[in-house]
Amino acid sequence: MINLSVVVPCFNESEVIDAFHGALLAALEPTGETFEICYVDDGSADPTRDRLRALAAGDPRVRYTSFSRNFGKESAMLAGLRMTRGEAVVLMDADLQHPPELLPRMLELRRHGYDQVVARRDRTGEGAVRTAFSRAYYRLVRGFMDVEIADGSGDFRLLSRRAVDAVLTLPESNRFSKGLFSWIGFDTVTFAYQNAERAAGQSKWGGRRLLNYGIDGLLSFNSRPLRLAIHGGLWLFLSALVYALWIIANVLLNGVDTPGYATLITAVVALSGIQLATLGVIGEYVGRIYHEAKRRPHYVVRETETDRPATGPDRARETRTAGAGAPGRQA
Repeated sequence: MINLSVVVPCFNESEVIDAFHGALLAALEPTGETFEICYVDDGSADPTRDRLRALAAGDPRVRYTSFSRNFGKESAMLAGLRMTRGEAVVLMDADLQHPPELLPRMLELRRHGYDQVVARRDRTGEGAVRTAFSRAYYRLVRGFMDVEIADGSGDFRLLSRRAVDAVLTLPESNRFSKGLFSWIGFDTVTFAYQNAERAAGQSKWGGRRLLNYGIDGLLSFNSRPLRLAIHGGLWLFLSALVYALWIIANVLLNGVDTPGYATLITAVVALSGIQLATLGVIGEYVGRIYHEAKRRPHYVVRETETDRPATGPDRARETRTAGAGAPGRQA
């Protein structure tokens, strides 16, 4: 029986993957737990897949799945969770910003009966602007979303087997894992750790990608933007009604007055902007419904550790078998 599965999504991490793997083994082997490491190559353009193939060839505890192209981290995490066989599962990044030395502490908390152990980073070393925007976003999230997401909590967490099974029952294509982990519930504990810099390479999360990810989170777990559109329309209607009554009263008291051009243009532009924004919100929800209705798979697999090209005696045996009439594997 495997006690622990570690899921590691990778995208262009060839510079750091060997250092990460060494640090991960150094953290796990002293615990005495039986474990497996499930790497997911998210369509990397660098030699990441070659490095994972080599790691799997040298250690039976290493497994990997490689996508046919870049499908995104959410799909990579889903594929990793589907690979796991352990009684507990840890999700972590390969860039060493999720320190492997925290795994024994997570396992200890798991033994206290928690189904989710969440490592929540502080914001040491982050720029002031990014920190301010992040905190503002989480305040907005707490007010809008139907699930609770703590500031600093990310994908670095331990899940029990029943928590993983619960996540895997959720079928949606537009996945926001932070919200899904909160939505399934179960007993959860968090602890803080100091933010760490990337060991090598560059962050894959630029400002635009973070903004889109934040919008996905807001729209995935609530319909309040649609309600805000309704409320905004009602308030505009009441404002227009009050303004009309004011004009009527002004005409009765002071006679006919020519309406101001600036007032008219301001009203037209403001109403047009609100209408376009409302249509955009509706369009986002309709687009998500359309995406879900197509039921496309979350990813396409190019290769796994069972598809490694055979070498030496294994290759010769495969060639003989194929020549004898058995179906051989095509390259």
